[in-house]
Amino acid sequence: MRRGLGVRRPGPASAAGGRKQSNRKITAKMKETAKTKKTVTRRSDSGAVAAAAAAAERGAARQAAEEAARRARHLKELSCTSGAERELEELVFGDSLNVEEDDLLQCLADPQRLNAPERETLQKDSSDSEVENEAKGNLLTKKPAWVDEDDEAEENVDMTHRYRKDFMKSDAEKTLTKKKLKRRLEEQFQRAMGGIPAWADLENRKKSKKTASDSESDEDDDLLRRTGNFVTNSESLPRGILKMGICLPANQERFANGRLATVQFHPSAQVVMTAGHDRSVSLFQVDGIKNPKIQSIYLDSFPIYKACFSVDGEHVIATGTHHRMFFVYDMMSGNIIPIQKVRGVEERFLRSFELSPDGSFMLVTGTSGYLHLLSMKTKELISTMKVNGRCTASAFTPDSSKVYSYSKEGEVFIWDVRSRKCLHKFEDEGSLEGKCIALSKNNQYVACGSASGVVNLYTTDGCLKEHRPKPVKAIMNLVTSATCVTFNPTTEILAVASRETDEAVKLVHIPSYTVFSNFPVFRRKQIYLAQSMDFSPRSGYFSIANNKGKALLFSCKGRMKNIIGGRVTECWHTLLRLWRLHPWRYSKAI
Repeated sequence: MRRGLGVRRPGPASAAGGRKQSNRKITAKMKETAKTKKTVTRRSDSGAVAAAAAAAERGAARQAAEEAARRARHLKELSCTSGAERELEELVFGDSLNVEEDDLLQCLADPQRLNAPERETLQKDSSDSEVENEAKGNLLTKKPAWVDEDDEAEENVDMTHRYRKDFMKSDAEKTLTKKKLKRRLEEQFQRAMGGIPAWADLENRKKSKKTASDSESDEDDDLLRRTGNFVTNSESLPRGILKMGICLPANQERFANGRLATVQFHPSAQVVMTAGHDRSVSLFQVDGIKNPKIQSIYLDSFPIYKACFSVDGEHVIATGTHHRMFFVYDMMSGNIIPIQKVRGVEERFLRSFELSPDGSFMLVTGTSGYLHLLSMKTKELISTMKVNGRCTASAFTPDSSKVYSYSKEGEVFIWDVRSRKCLHKFEDEGSLEGKCIALSKNNQYVACGSASGVVNLYTTDGCLKEHRPKPVKAIMNLVTSATCVTFNPTTEILAVASRETDEAVKLVHIPSYTVFSNFPVFRRKQIYLAQSMDFSPRSGYFSIANNKGKALLFSCKGRMKNIIGGRVTECWHTLLRLWRLHPWRYSKAI
């Protein structure tokens, strides 16, 4: 079979091979194009780096030129300065930036190159500027070596704790910083003390020490330099009008439910006690603003007739209205001790009593004129005394050596505590029935109040010598029975009151024997029936217990402004002991 000549057609296999070869060529061209692009990119990057390096070299050259120009100007200025200034600059800064250490030490060790005039000028300038340099050095403050982050952060104090609730001014103040809490404590202390005490004001103490010596010398010179009347007016309490301020009731945070039988200030702390027929005894801190409550105790089925602080201020003795027993509350331990019966005292009720100022005796007023003298330490009977008729009131002298007892018949018996013998007896002028008696703290006056409302004021010397002494003053401002009389600690004021009519309280100025005309406040009825009265230990406050369950509080201003409250150390010492020993007792509720 003849095969014709012609073009051979490719088969399927050869066609596939041709396509693969063309694909390889295209791939190779693409790779060459990518390499070309990378090369161009690398070349452009290297060009940018080279440009940046050239710019940096130009900047460095510019800085070097500026530094060289600055050095040239500095050397030119050094050449124009004096020899002393140039020497000083060379010692401090050096000739140039590349001064060797040996050259510097040589300059410091050989200061003789200065001329004599230049050396004198330099010494003079340095001596004149010593004060200025010292002042500038005091103003410079050193930076701390390190800073502790814990010291910078302010720590917050939880104010919802029961010990700190009283310092909160609003419910939103649940936390306070330590600085704010410290400020609150300082404010409360200043309110309680009526200002910053002298011992706490360091700046005034320093100023007073500096001015004391100067004032003494000036006074001596002034005394020797001139003549005249050196007698000035007395600092005693003036008569006529008493400067008094009305405060919130002392028991503002807890009024008594019923008649308030007793109100009494603590003998050494800024604390007042109230007790009454609601069977409770309450303690309040006296600051004249809020008078916060410290504590309340409840005596079940025991309406209180009278309560009194012990002389050391650590106990409270309370008697009931219809009981033979009485209670002793120990504030330091928190115990309530019942005294069921005193052996040898055959009395149906034990109500009225008095404590001796030295804290040794307790005098219980019985029926039929009997007076029972008990020991405060053991609560046992020591002896019994008897007056003619019925004894209505009694009082110890300030030295606890004598007892004045006032009978219903208007006679006053004076007893010796040691021998229990009657030393003297006198009749109260014009008295038909005796009601109350009080002795001044300086043992100078005796006040006797009768059922007619007359209060006779005697001197103790006349009472001890005469059987019918004449009173130095008969106070007739009350129209009903005088049921309560008391002296203030400075024996400048005598308070008299009657519980049989409203607003029946008068304050008498002792030196002039006149009544203060501005007390009680007219057209403002608030005292009602006065049951008990008491002055604070330094006469800064005066409190009246009424039948409405309130202990009214008045602040005595003027001369007695700076003697509010007792001794600072004893006051806060007693309060801190109470708070530390029994914090759980100091709550708002009973």
